[in-house]
Amino acid sequence: MHFFTIPPPAAAAPAFIIFFGFFILHNNSIFCNATPSNFSCIPSERQALLSFKHDLHDPALRLASWVGHDCCNWSGVVCSELTPHHVHKLLLGDPDDQFYQKRLSGEINPSLVDLKHLRHLDLSVSLIGGARIPEFLGSLRSLRYLNLSYTIFSGMIPHQLGNLTNLHSLDLHSIYGEFIGTYSSPYAKNLQWLSQLSSLRYLDMSSIDLEEASDWLEVTNSLPSLEVLRLSYCNLNFIFRAISHVNFSSLSLLDLSRNYLGNNIPLWVFNLRSLTSLYLSGIANGASIPDGIQNLTFLVHLDLSDNSLNTSMPSWLYSLSHLEVLNLAGNQLTGTISSEIKNMTSIITLDLSGNELQGDLPTSSMAQLCKLKEIELSVNPWNLPISQILDSCSGCLSDSLQVLNIRGGQIYGHITNKIGQFKTLTSLDLFNNSISGPIPASLGNLSSLTHLELSSNSISGPILASLGNISSLTHLELSSNSISGPIPASLGNLSSLRVVFLGYNHISETLPESLGQLVNLEHLEIYKNQIEGIVSEAHFANTTSLRSFSAWDNRLALKVGQDWVPPFQLESLDMGSCHLGPRFPMWVRSQKTLFSLVLSNTSLADVLPAWIFNFSELQYLDLSQNQMHGRIPNLTNMGMLEYSAIDLSQNHFEGPLPLVSSKVYELDLSDNLLSGSISQFLCSSPSEPMNMAALDLAKNRLSGKLPNCWSKWKNIQLLYLNYNSFGGGIPSSFGSLIFLQSLHLRRNNLFGIFSLFSLQNCINLVTLDLNQNKFEGNIPTWLETSPPKLRILSAGFNKFHGHIPKELCALNSLQILDLSNNNLSGPIPQCFNNFSIMAIKVADSPGFWYNVSRHSSTSYVEAALLLIKGKPIEYNKTLALVNIMDLSGNSLSGHIPLEITNLSNLLSLNLSNNLLDGEIPVKIGNMRELESIDFSKNKLSGEIPQSMSSLNFLSYLNLSYNNLSGKIPTGTQLQSFNSSSFVGNKLCGPPLTPNCSTNGEVTVVEKNRKEDDHEMSWFYIGMAVGFIVGFWGFCGSLIFNRTWRHSYFMFLDCIKDQIYVASVLKLRWFREMITSCYNNQ
Repeated sequence: MHFFTIPPPAAAAPAFIIFFGFFILHNNSIFCNATPSNFSCIPSERQALLSFKHDLHDPALRLASWVGHDCCNWSGVVCSELTPHHVHKLLLGDPDDQFYQKRLSGEINPSLVDLKHLRHLDLSVSLIGGARIPEFLGSLRSLRYLNLSYTIFSGMIPHQLGNLTNLHSLDLHSIYGEFIGTYSSPYAKNLQWLSQLSSLRYLDMSSIDLEEASDWLEVTNSLPSLEVLRLSYCNLNFIFRAISHVNFSSLSLLDLSRNYLGNNIPLWVFNLRSLTSLYLSGIANGASIPDGIQNLTFLVHLDLSDNSLNTSMPSWLYSLSHLEVLNLAGNQLTGTISSEIKNMTSIITLDLSGNELQGDLPTSSMAQLCKLKEIELSVNPWNLPISQILDSCSGCLSDSLQVLNIRGGQIYGHITNKIGQFKTLTSLDLFNNSISGPIPASLGNLSSLTHLELSSNSISGPILASLGNISSLTHLELSSNSISGPIPASLGNLSSLRVVFLGYNHISETLPESLGQLVNLEHLEIYKNQIEGIVSEAHFANTTSLRSFSAWDNRLALKVGQDWVPPFQLESLDMGSCHLGPRFPMWVRSQKTLFSLVLSNTSLADVLPAWIFNFSELQYLDLSQNQMHGRIPNLTNMGMLEYSAIDLSQNHFEGPLPLVSSKVYELDLSDNLLSGSISQFLCSSPSEPMNMAALDLAKNRLSGKLPNCWSKWKNIQLLYLNYNSFGGGIPSSFGSLIFLQSLHLRRNNLFGIFSLFSLQNCINLVTLDLNQNKFEGNIPTWLETSPPKLRILSAGFNKFHGHIPKELCALNSLQILDLSNNNLSGPIPQCFNNFSIMAIKVADSPGFWYNVSRHSSTSYVEAALLLIKGKPIEYNKTLALVNIMDLSGNSLSGHIPLEITNLSNLLSLNLSNNLLDGEIPVKIGNMRELESIDFSKNKLSGEIPQSMSSLNFLSYLNLSYNNLSGKIPTGTQLQSFNSSSFVGNKLCGPPLTPNCSTNGEVTVVEKNRKEDDHEMSWFYIGMAVGFIVGFWGFCGSLIFNRTWRHSYFMFLDCIKDQIYVASVLKLRWFREMITSCYNNQ
């Protein structure tokens, strides 16, 4: 291109002087200011910026430089180089999230409209916002770039933004996806204002609710310059009418992710031939991969993840030679990877995770993908040896591969030394497979490796010292394996190490002090091993970055000075089952950022320090299973944050219950020596409602009546008051516990009529344990409709009377029914076969736990003490598999209903100690899961049904003391029981007798029992006669014969004198011997 011709120097001088003079007049600021950094901004614009700053909160002090007159020097402010120096750019975004938790917040001051020459406004990734995006932003007509992404604006998008006709880039990506539930998503009812932005090249309205904006397609199609269109999470209303003309043919990137389309993708997408990036994740359900994609030959990035695509990978897909990123994760793709994958010569990232792919990998074809850097094959049923995986990644692929992730891929076999060929590998993730064998030595040669994840496999052998050579390693995760031996001291050389997870292994010996040199270490987990020895201050010498330390269930002893101040500030500390006591570790007080503190079973035998509840961030405290003593201070300071949990169970605390903060979510004070009433604890709580969901006061010495002030504890879901000495009845305010799921009142002194209204609103009840109290009255019939989820009803050892109500049969979720040892009468209801859990065996029985805890690795597991097989057994983890019915110890009469034999999933049936008559149901063999039957001490008659011999799981049987007769059925089961299971009847056959007589007479065993009783009677008679004869034969002679009496007593006196003289002589001889020995010395 021709600009001008340079004349000779002499001729050019006058022209040059004139041009230079004009240049000086036009650009005098160049000479008035030494450098552009000394530009002086317009006063009105400076004042506008100061007003803008006034309405912002700046915890990171990003605007600290906004002082003085020269606003062009302020942080985030860019002025034009030409005079006058208007503010052109305001850059206050935080795209890298450097100021997390210290983001700018507040509202946009209208003073910004005074920045009339502002071209670039970036307020992204901040907490700046308000009810809606300010309409006055539409007055900034010079804007070419507007970025309000990830701010907290809500409300309707103002149509005034359509006045920004010079806009090239508009980013309104909402923060709604990140803070769902806290902020409502911005929305638009139409997008007509967008049609005025003819210069727009970049548009991102992701997470803006566009459900009512049915014109979104027509409007965006009218933007001829548009190159990037992002509309993910917009709840788009798709209209499948054809577009007559695709106007945005220059579109290179289209993102319609997370907008549900059903099973169809609009055809106009496949006419965008200039597309290089297409994001369609989460838009379909069960469709196949659209064939139209093969027309988009320039595609570089294709994302079809999370669409439940239920087909195989089409052959044309491998012909997209420009494709660099292919994401098909989270679908239901089947089949194998074709050998045609070798045609994808540009592929860099391949993500096929979360599908149903299986079979062999095309080893030779994949090895030719020389540009491939990331392979993600996780969560597929590959069922392949790890050796084949490594072979597929050989060839030129081994020189470029950086990421290999196959989590949960059913991979097995040993990791061989071939792993050492991947010199560029930065991440190796084989979590949750079946890999076995030792860690190969060549793994230590991967000098670029940063992440090593081999957890949840079957790897054995030691941790090799060669891993200490991987200087770039930041994450070492080997938990849940069978690794043994010591932790190598060489790990202390890995100065970049941030995460070490070694839990659930068989690691032994001592903890190396070299770990104390890991200055970047943030998380150290060595729990559930056999590590032993002393942990000293040297183990933490330079661990200034340590945030969590978990060493529970080892044989470690922490020995540090009482005045030790650690170099770290922990957020989580768990040393459960280690040795820390007997004194409470004072260094814990220095940990100001503690979120979770677990020191259970650590031999602490100290009083509870009051400062332990003053941590402002502490949410989980577990000091259970120690010998802590004294009184528990009030817990009103802990629980400043939501969902706080405190576990002080299994200690020796005494005195009254402490007061608690309204925000405490879980409180366990069980198994202590706490005493007195709970009235002050319940009724003196803060005025605001209590947040508590789980309260465990079991196994203490608490007494008095249950106060009637439970209405402030409406959030309680689990309530354990069992094993105390509470008296009185159930307070009516129990009815306000509408979220209550588990109520344990076992073994108290509660009495009175069990009120109909006390628990009728507790519709979420799953467990109701009233056992071993003094409740009376009828079984309440409200159970028919109120707690439909009830699975455990335990009301044994009370004083309930009357008939068992038929309404009880409506509880079809019931799996444990215990009404034993009451005063119930009448027949057993025939409708008991409605208990479907007892009748039908479910393949995946729901676990018996409550998802209440926000901190524990496992939720609350229900427990129950049940009488099974003649002895009490406590069930917890396996309780979901236990189905029992215990009606023993009552006065029930009538026949055993035939319908009860439909309960084929019942494990234990106890009807003993009643007045039942009639025969044992002939179909009792249908109850195939029965392990325990007790029908003893009733009036049952007839023969034992032959079907009972087919109960293969039966291990306890008691039919004693009835009126049963006939032969005991033969089979492998009944003959294995002791004869005591059948005594008190008229039965014959093994195990009572070898066989039965033909006339059905009383069995030999029964005769022998009578003969044994007869012999025992004669034994006692003979013993009495012998005592009388012996005693009175001797004493009577002395009483009635005076001569014999005098002779006998003279004989006793003589014997006494002889014993006395002999004793005195012996004593004198002993003293002389002692004196002689002493004199000789």
